[in-house]
Amino acid sequence: QVQLVESGGGSVQPGGSLRLACAASGRTFSSYAMGWFRQVPGKEREFVAVITWSAGRTYYADSVKGRFTISRDNADNTVFLQMNSLKPEDTAVYYCARAKSDLLVTMTSRYDVWGQGTQVTVSS
Repeated sequence: QVQLVESGGGSVQPGGSLRLACAASGRTFSSYAMGWFRQVPGKEREFVAVITWSAGRTYYADSVKGRFTISRDNADNTVFLQMNSLKPEDTAVYYCARAKSDLLVTMTSRYDVWGQGTQVTVSS
């Protein structure tokens, strides 16, 4: 069974940092790009960042560029999202997902395996 499990969410003050992790089981990780998305109630799921498997290339949403960093440990089947300088508007449920290919894709339809999500709340 393919499975992605996120961890690391929580509550933090504006300007703070959090590091999310996504652990992938079995063969779910090799040869596929991995992405992070986020969603707030009443809104569509929003692309945050993506990283390829082969070359480790990355791409970010403009709203997080320069503040968030995506990385992956292929040996450990884990992808990370380091989030710095957090803002209240970063508050959301964050999901990791496996892309259908090893490309820098941003649309949710280009991903086929999703984690259950982890809540991130940025508030003073």
